[in-house]
Amino acid sequence: MANTKSAKKAARQAERRTLVNKARKSRVRTFVRKVEEAIASGDKEAANLALREAQPEIMRSASKGILHKNTASRKISRLSARIKALGQAA
Repeated sequence: MANTKSAKKAARQAERRTLVNKARKSRVRTFVRKVEEAIASGDKEAANLALREAQPEIMRSASKGILHKNTASRKISRLSARIKALGQAA
């Protein structure tokens, strides 16, 4: 357990940040899941709409340090590729 006053404060701050980060990560996963569900249903329009909503959320998580910048870009790229492939198959 933290002994000094500054260590106790750091522990409190870390606890708060953990809760905020957990909520942000959960929010990103929800948006990504909505895109994946739209892709699974085969609806390209719905998938495009869901991706347009998810993209800023994913990039915001990268800017806040929840995801690495390259990880966020990779997620967006792969979702876009899957949506594009959806149009090719139909």
